[in-house]
Amino acid sequence: MKLYSTENKALRVSFEEAVFHSLPADKGLYMPEKIPALDPAFIKNIQQYSLQEIAFQIAHTLIGDDIPAAALKAIIEEAINFEAPVKFLDAETAVLELFHGPSYAFKDFGARFMSRVMAHFSKKDDQLLDVLVATSGDTGGAVALGFLGVEGTRVTILYPKGKVSKVQEEQLTTNGQNIRALEVDGTFDDCQALVKTAFNDTSLHTQLRLTSANSINIARLIPQTFYYFWAYAQLKSQGVQDVVFTVPSGNFGNIGAGLLAFKMGLPVTHFVAGTNVNDTVPRFLKKGAYEPKPSVQTLANAMDVGNPSNWVRIQDLFDQDLEAIRSTVSSYTYTDAETTLAMEELYNNYKYVACPHTAIAYLAAKQYKKDHPGNYASVFLSTAHPCKFPDAIAAEVFEQVTLPEGATSLAGKAKLATPLAVDYDAFKAYLLANK
Repeated sequence: MKLYSTENKALRVSFEEAVFHSLPADKGLYMPEKIPALDPAFIKNIQQYSLQEIAFQIAHTLIGDDIPAAALKAIIEEAINFEAPVKFLDAETAVLELFHGPSYAFKDFGARFMSRVMAHFSKKDDQLLDVLVATSGDTGGAVALGFLGVEGTRVTILYPKGKVSKVQEEQLTTNGQNIRALEVDGTFDDCQALVKTAFNDTSLHTQLRLTSANSINIARLIPQTFYYFWAYAQLKSQGVQDVVFTVPSGNFGNIGAGLLAFKMGLPVTHFVAGTNVNDTVPRFLKKGAYEPKPSVQTLANAMDVGNPSNWVRIQDLFDQDLEAIRSTVSSYTYTDAETTLAMEELYNNYKYVACPHTAIAYLAAKQYKKDHPGNYASVFLSTAHPCKFPDAIAAEVFEQVTLPEGATSLAGKAKLATPLAVDYDAFKAYLLANK
C-alpha cells in the first residue's frame, strides 16, 4: 500500500511510514495512492460473512501484503471482538449501534485496530513509541483503553478542561501505566493545534518517536469502514437493498470512512452528516466557501470541532469537485435545544435512550427522509453509549440506562491529569521532561 499527501500527490510513502508519522511534513493528510474496488461477488454475498471476515477482506484489500494475512487476521480478531448491531426502530428507520466496545464509543474500532498495527510494526524496533492524541471526548477514552498496557508505547492525551463529560474524563484520567492525560485550559481545537505543532517540530522528532492516534492517522480511518460494510450485510440479510447512512459529524473522520467504503464499492444511496452548531461543513456545502471558526461548546461535545481535519480527505476522495460531494453528501445542523427534544422524542416514541450525538443523527436522518422520501432504509449511527452523558439526558430518561460494568468501576479511581495552558513551549517542555 502506498500513500500520498493531500498537499502533494507526487509524494509516496509506505503504510508503515504513514502509520508512524501520521502527518506529512507538508501538513496534508495521507490518502491511499488508489482506492481498490472490492470484488462484486463479495459485495453480492456479503451477508454470508461475519464482521471479522468482512473486516479482514476490506483491510487486506487496502493494505495488501504490508501486513501478512495471518498477522492481519490475528490483529482483527483481537481488536474487533465486539458487536455493532443494526436495530430497527420502525419499518424504515434503524440505528447502527457502535458503542459496544470497551470505551462505549465508535472510536474503539479505530483505536484498537491502530494500537495493534503499531505494535506489529514496532516489534522490530526497540525505541519507545510516543502516541499523541487530542480529544473532544470519546477519542481519548478509546485510545487510552486501546493502548493500555501495549508494550513499547506511551500515550499522551490532551483534552479540553471542563468540556468533556464525567465518564469521558474518568476514562482518560484513571488508567496510569503507559497512559498520561493533560487537562488543557482551552478548546479541542487548541488541543489539536498543540498536537499538530508537535508533529511539525523537527527538533522534537530527534528526541522522541512521535505518532498520532487521532483520526488524522490512516490506521484509524481504515477500520472505521468495517462497520459500514457490516451494517450493509445485516440489512441485506433482511432484504434491504437501498440504504442512506446518517452520521453525527465533528472532525468528519467517521463519515469520511463511510465515503471511503462507498468508493471501494459499498452500495450506499446517500450520506447525511448531522452536526451541532459547529457548522463549518454545512455552511460550506450550502455556500461553497470553507470558513472555519472557533469551536463552540455543546451537549454533543465530541462534535465540538470548528475546523474539521478530515474534511480535506473527503474533498480529496471527490477530486475537489463540490457538486460531486453535494450529490453524495447532505448536511444539517442542530442546536442544543433541538438535540434535547430529539432525545426526548426517541425515548417517548421508541423507548430508545440516545446520547446527544446520536440524537443529532436521528434529527438529520428524519429531515433528509422528509426532504427526500423514498423506499430505502434510513440508518443513523449511534456513536456513544448514553451512560457517558448523564448531564445531557433528562433525569427520568437517564434512569432507564443500564450502566455497563466498566463504567461503574471508574468512579472510585483517582484522577491522574496534569494541567496545561494553551502554550506549545510548555507542552514541548512537558514531553521532554517526562520522556
